[in-house]
Amino acid sequence: MGLTVAESVIPLILKARGANKPFVTEAGARKHLKKRYLRPIPFGPPARLRGVRVERRLSDPSGWPVYDVYSGNKTLSRRATGCVVVYLHGGGWVNEIASQHWQIIARIARETGQRVVVPIYPLLPLGNAREVCETTVNLVRAEVEAASQVRIAGDSSGGQIALSVALKLRDAGIRLQGITLLAPALDLTWTNPGIDIVQPSDPWLGVPGGRVLSEAWRGSDDVTDPVVSPLFGDMAGLGPLTILVGTRDVLNPDAHQLRRKAEAAGVSVTWHEAPDQLHVFALLPTKAGELGAQQIVASLKPVASGK
Repeated sequence: MGLTVAESVIPLILKARGANKPFVTEAGARKHLKKRYLRPIPFGPPARLRGVRVERRLSDPSGWPVYDVYSGNKTLSRRATGCVVVYLHGGGWVNEIASQHWQIIARIARETGQRVVVPIYPLLPLGNAREVCETTVNLVRAEVEAASQVRIAGDSSGGQIALSVALKLRDAGIRLQGITLLAPALDLTWTNPGIDIVQPSDPWLGVPGGRVLSEAWRGSDDVTDPVVSPLFGDMAGLGPLTILVGTRDVLNPDAHQLRRKAEAAGVSVTWHEAPDQLHVFALLPTKAGELGAQQIVASLKPVASGK
């Protein structure tokens, strides 16, 4: 584990960085959309990621940049031959993959021995839910055809994409070996009454800006289409589901709904709710974040053949 900071400091850091500005007002969301389109953020991995090897594909049928992250542990890699994790980063559909994402991706590869596939999907205003979902489905399908075990993971908006993709694959007769969601965006209507209860304690996300970004992301689809809001999908037939969420996250109430709906449909659900923790807490440099990262890695480990 790297350097940790006190959990009480995190809200101050978020405030200093203006992390909540795209979410607390509609104007803030629109301003952030224009800012990110005008000045795109680099998406490449950090120069140094401990214990892994990173390659970028020369070309991919998706037309997107796609990275493969390999464990530097040859013994673990041999044990995990044929096992793959596809990771979808978060960022409100408008922010690019960040160092924190690369760190958890590297950790998954390093500690499970699996290759981690990292698609750099188009963000707003260029991307939309259906295009990204369908293209990711094709990317994951290609991995399924070549691998023995494929799992998918995503945080925040990436969690929305991951679950929408898993539902589409299920509809096509493909059951992924595991789905791990960290603080996923699940219902882009933002109408869960529980959100109003959590909102005063959440220093990061907010409904006004969230609705603006969601409206843009849905494209021409209805906001209740599972390709946009996967909570509206039928969960039956999904592979094992792992959900991590903090209690100071406005996405928490929808995560509870997903848990109830999935369990009612007979899906195996592993639930990790972190008291007093913020959005995507497992990516933050705190003790609770370290525990969450451990839980993510554990949920994505390959299962030995025959078990």
